[in-house]
Amino acid sequence: MWRTLRKYVNIFRVSLIERTAYRGDFLLGTILRFFPVITTILLWTAVFKGAGQSRIAGFSEQRMIAYLLLIHISRMFSSMPGLSAGIAHDIRDGTLKKYLLQPLDMIGYLLSYRAAHKVAYITTSAGPYAGLFLFCSGYFVGLWPDALTLLAYIASLLLAFLIGFYFEAAMGMAGFWFLEVTSLLWVVNTVNYFVSGQMFPLDLLGPPWDTLLKWLPFQYLAYFPAVVFLREVQGRALVEGLLLELAWTVVLILLSRWLFARGLRRYSAYGG
Repeated sequence: MWRTLRKYVNIFRVSLIERTAYRGDFLLGTILRFFPVITTILLWTAVFKGAGQSRIAGFSEQRMIAYLLLIHISRMFSSMPGLSAGIAHDIRDGTLKKYLLQPLDMIGYLLSYRAAHKVAYITTSAGPYAGLFLFCSGYFVGLWPDALTLLAYIASLLLAFLIGFYFEAAMGMAGFWFLEVTSLLWVVNTVNYFVSGQMFPLDLLGPPWDTLLKWLPFQYLAYFPAVVFLREVQGRALVEGLLLELAWTVVLILLSRWLFARGLRRYSAYGG
């Protein structure tokens, strides 16, 4: 077991070295992402001004903008661009066999690679994001969490990484059954953007939709970590939320493993 673990630790190390070569690209991409942030702030400032209300669905203007800023941190951990499409491409083109001909687990390899990517990206973009949050610090006055809540927030982000990875991996396994999955992935990602709370807090939907979506795993990709930081979820509700997030992590791990095993039974390695 230790030899297997060491193998994937080495994959992580080599991948980290590789990804740090693209730190300039990470930095530029981070700065470009600030433009939608500015647009979002201006939009919701106009919404509150036009509504003539101090609170919408329990969110003040300050909390709303703080929430939308925190969404970018959540997505920094949970987003997995190109993962599902890459898996489907390997299946379709036959290059999946490179994992089958070596003592290498595809999911384990991709997890190590993505973890290295996230470490490199988060390290590189930490400075620009720190500057952004310092510039927008006025929106966080009185909202900073205590030490225990901060630990829960970090735990929710780490679990968000695993949920994001294994959900995308499970989606990529559709390539075993469908020749072309581009349209399917586009639809799923579009719906995911809405139901994960990236567009606005799920509370704005009202019952029963907000309750339903909070039982699904998608909220943990963006919404849940943000409301944990803002102390909208506390005490028993916080513990239950983290346990449910952990449960969904286990479910998605088992689902992706099951789909991979079933898919290999029908896989034929043409091409590559």
